[in-house]
This record gives sequence, C-alpha cells and structure tokens, in this order.
Amino acid sequence: MSSSLTVIAGNKARKMLLEQGFRQELFSGMAAASGGPKWFILFGLDCYLFGEFFQGRTTPLHTLGSSAGAWQMACFGQRDPVAAITRLADYYSHETYTAKPSVKQITDQARLMVQHMLGSDGARDIAENPMIHTHILANRCHGPVASEAPLLQTAGLALAATANAISRSWLGRFFERVIFHAGSQSHYQFNDFNTQYAKLTAENVEDALLASGSIPLVLQGIQNIEGAPQGIYRDGGIIDYHFDLPFHEYDGLMLYPHFSRTVTPGWFDKRLGYRKVSPQSYDNVVLLTPSAELVSSLPYQKISDRNDFKNLDADTRIRYWQKVLDAGKRMSEELDAMIQHGKGLENILPFPA
Repeated sequence: MSSSLTVIAGNKARKMLLEQGFRQELFSGMAAASGGPKWFILFGLDCYLFGEFFQGRTTPLHTLGSSAGAWQMACFGQRDPVAAITRLADYYSHETYTAKPSVKQITDQARLMVQHMLGSDGARDIAENPMIHTHILANRCHGPVASEAPLLQTAGLALAATANAISRSWLGRFFERVIFHAGSQSHYQFNDFNTQYAKLTAENVEDALLASGSIPLVLQGIQNIEGAPQGIYRDGGIIDYHFDLPFHEYDGLMLYPHFSRTVTPGWFDKRLGYRKVSPQSYDNVVLLTPSAELVSSLPYQKISDRNDFKNLDADTRIRYWQKVLDAGKRMSEELDAMIQHGKGLENILPFPA
C-alpha cells in the first residue's frame, strides 16, 4: 500500500513514540528549515499541526526557523495560525515577476508578502504569544559579504564557500548567527558559532523575518534591525540551512516537518557530500517528510522550488504549485491516523547513523 508520509526519528524519539504514541505533550520544540517554495509540500501538515495537533497547548512550545522556515513558524505564532499560513501560501504561490527582476523589486515584493502574512496584528501576536515562543535565525555579515555591490558580495561569497569547504567553523569569519526570540530570553543557546540574541518586538518582527529570508545576491540585506547589533543581515539558512544544532541537549522532543529526507547543515554544504549533520543532535528529533511515492506522483516528479520561476511560465508554475499545496493534505491525513489510532507507528524509520 502506498504512503504519502515518511516519519524518521532519532533513537530516543523513536523509542518514546513507540512506547507512548504520537502525543503533542511529548514535544517541547518545533523546527522549520530554509528552502523557499519547497515548503509548499508541507502546507497541509502545517494546517493540521497548527490548527489541530497543538491546539489547546498548556506549556510553551519553542519554535525555530530560518528563511522560509522562519516565515512558517511566524505564522504559527499568530492568533489564527491557519489563517496566517494560508495567507502566506496563497500570496507566495501566486507571486509573479518581470522577465529580469531587479534585486530591489524582489526585495520589495518579499516585504509586501511578509506584511500580508502578518496582517495588522501578527507582529505583536508573535512577540507576545505566551505559548508559542518564536525563534528566528538570521546572519549578520562581516567583510565583503556585507556589501550590496554585486561583484564585491560575489567575491565575498566565493571566499566564504571556500572557507566553509575546508572547515564549517571558518564560516564564522564571514557570518555571525543572530537569534531573534520571543520572551525575555532565548530558549535556544548555541555555541558552535558566535551567536547574538535579540528580543522580538512588534516593531522588529517584520525586519527579522525579511533578514532571515534575504538570499544573498537575490534580495537586499536588511540593515540595522531595531534591538539587534548594528549591521547588514542576510539569510538565516547560510549557517542554519537544515540545522546541525544540539537539539538533544533540550528536554522533550523536537518536531521537524521537512520537505526532504536529506538534512544539510548549511547553505554552502549543498554540494559537499561529506558534510553531514551529527546523528547525536537528532536523537530526540522526529522528521515528517513526503514519501518518495508522493513526490513521484507530483507533476515533474519533484516538489516545488525556486528554479520553477525560470523554468516554467507563470500560469504553468502557479497551476503546478497549487497541486503541490493540495498534495500535502495526504500527509496530514496519514499523520492524523498515526496520532489517533497508532496506525503506522511501527513504520517509523531510524535516523541514519
């Protein structure tokens, strides 16, 4: 029988789910990764998790997101999270550009999209939510990667990529992680890179979200965000693309809906087959991913991605992306069967060593 959902869990997480069932009170955190429109396949899961699974939460849930994942988690932090994620999905999936859009045009449209997703009260909801504690990852730039001059920024990125290929830690010479967090202090404290912390407020949520999604050379960096260290901020996925973070050090399980079974540490690691995440860090993580069968059933046998903007005309792309958004509902139905009836718990896969 074909399946739409693949569940992968670290050793601790898998043992707990098999013994106790898939219960929301087991989870203390939730993560969402970079990937642009790849997250469309997770839309159905987002609606189910935000609107049903975590409804009535009585203890704080600490969410963590970079780039498009930060925008997902920002929806979760709003008063009506399903309405927010629906606004984002509808706006994003119908977005169009001129044949050769400028960096400014793309940046301006991204700001309009964030504003549409937040609505009139979303920023305050996120900053002040007592149960959903939002954490947004962005990177403060140093040296040539902070420049808006394309040639200088490109040269800086080339240097950063070369340094990263030698040692991931060397990326810290170019980028500094900043965690924008709800609440008085950040739940997540990381020391693999120099990390700064800034409190989310109703006044800086929009800029923090734009910074987290500001892809180098595609969008302008965001400058001098209120309440954060001065400087130019770019995409949170540069360091934290799919996360190689010590989730195992925190109590409770981490729920991680992800559009792929592949987990890549940083943005520059996408073509580095030798760069893997630490399996220990994922000991308490539950990955929810689309199955190979679901992906093969989609048009073009793949999930949506940013290349669709250049490879497909607007009407074809929008129709295709709608099918991807609709397909994710099958994942939520299978997850609900697992939660309500234990169906498929025995099929949870171990996280690869």
